Amino acid sequence: MERMRTVYREQMDNLAHSLIVMCDRVGSMHKLANKALFEADLVSAETVLSQIDSLEDLRQDAEQRAFELLAREAPVAGDLRQIVSGLYIVEDISRMGALSVHIANVARRRHPNKALPEPVEGFFREMASVSEQMTHETRQVLIDYDVDQALALDKTDDSIDDIHQHLFTLTNDDNWPHSPAQTVDVTLLSRFYERYADHAVEVAARIIYLATGYKRDVYLDKLEDERDQRSFNQRLQALERHLRM
Repeated sequence: MERMRTVYREQMDNLAHSLIVMCDRVGSMHKLANKALFEADLVSAETVLSQIDSLEDLRQDAEQRAFELLAREAPVAGDLRQIVSGLYIVEDISRMGALSVHIANVARRRHPNKALPEPVEGFFREMASVSEQMTHETRQVLIDYDVDQALALDKTDDSIDDIHQHLFTLTNDDNWPHSPAQTVDVTLLSRFYERYADHAVEVAARIIYLATGYKRDVYLDKLEDERDQRSFNQRLQALERHLRM
């Protein structure tokens, strides 16, 4: 029985490790996609496209591990939560990889020219930098199950949302000077980065659920209630001290 439990824990650890390996692969693909976009680098774009099959293999392997654990081990509540959350995380990381492929495809389609008009390139460089940072932070969250770091990812995502909204405003302005093809590229690329960041936030939300047993919004409400209770207790103690004077 002890041996079976040891094997089971090893299988759970292997599933967790598979998620980190997938995140590493996606991080590499995303950096190359960004390079392809900003430098009109065809080699980088082709490399990203060549890695999608290996990412799919990693996804299928992680899913198979999860399904085998569900089918064979009859996991208890905490382990079941980890396995099911792992399946959702696999899908989110896989989508991040697919979005990097979309970015690389745009760069390849416009080669040898750059896909982005020069006046908006700075906005996209910021989105690329933030999304790469979010990939790194997502990896750390997968390793550490740090709830505070997971919550911070949501705030980091706000900067990409702001740029995405600003680009939408620019491209719909009557004075937008660029061609229809460039408008399509800017609109699509902005959406790709925005969705990439959203999937990173979803991974973080799954980790919050794993670590606390609460969905993100419920956990945030719980934190707010606890802060309100502490504030009330502090005011009550201050009033009691005043009345004793």
